[in-house]
Amino acid sequence: MPDIVASNYPLVYFAERLFGSHARVDLPVPPDQDPAFWKPSFPAIALMQKAGLVVLNGADYEKWLPKVALSRLKLVDTSAGFKNSYIVIDDAIIHSHGPDGEHSHAGTAFTTWLDFTQAEQQADALASVAIKKYPGLKTEITHNLQSLQADLRQLDDELRRLVASNQTRPLFASHPVYQYLARRYGLNLKSVHWEANEMPAEDEWKNMQQLMKNHHAQWMIWESLPDSPITERLNSLGIKNAVFDPCANRPEQGDFLSVMRRNIENLSPVFN
Repeated sequence: MPDIVASNYPLVYFAERLFGSHARVDLPVPPDQDPAFWKPSFPAIALMQKAGLVVLNGADYEKWLPKVALSRLKLVDTSAGFKNSYIVIDDAIIHSHGPDGEHSHAGTAFTTWLDFTQAEQQADALASVAIKKYPGLKTEITHNLQSLQADLRQLDDELRRLVASNQTRPLFASHPVYQYLARRYGLNLKSVHWEANEMPAEDEWKNMQQLMKNHHAQWMIWESLPDSPITERLNSLGIKNAVFDPCANRPEQGDFLSVMRRNIENLSPVFN
């Protein structure tokens, strides 16, 4: 049975859908860490060195890759096919949250899968390499790819229809992770650097109020619901919350597809 290691949960989900019960798929990132800023432990490196395929997001996601000895023959860069469409971030700042410590979102935007057409391409890239590596699974993988891509197209259609009903509506995002989502679906979005469990400093509230003079947003999109005091203060400014979970790590409940469907449901009151 093939051993597959993936660098984030969306890729794990794609691999699990493609291989079905014909492969073991691992995500070596602990549940409380953001895979984008994770650094592999020695056991995680050993796991990847033994794997048949190591599935990568690309777009500067795996910053640990140059420091880890892995055979290039087993690496699958799933976003390489649309690298000319990567979004470059020019105005990133360094900040800190969670066990990952200080980090910056400078460089290339990496949440590529939030454009579901790009997610479809990433699944296709993985399937192509998997079929070459494991030709005996071609029929299974080809069939499962069609099913997965149909689900991703449905997500894309639903989100495009929803946003089209009020596409110019101004929005805030709590974190700069929605660049591809905003580009694909035409969101009128401005990002700040806030954490759901940390009350923003007074100067950050002042910056938001300054932004609101020209960007009259009534909704802020979060990766998870913020603490009540943050919600109450946002509400006092006329801003409500909506959660759109990028699902970079394995969810506590459901899977990639159910989380994305819930995300779209969460955006329904934003655009209706």
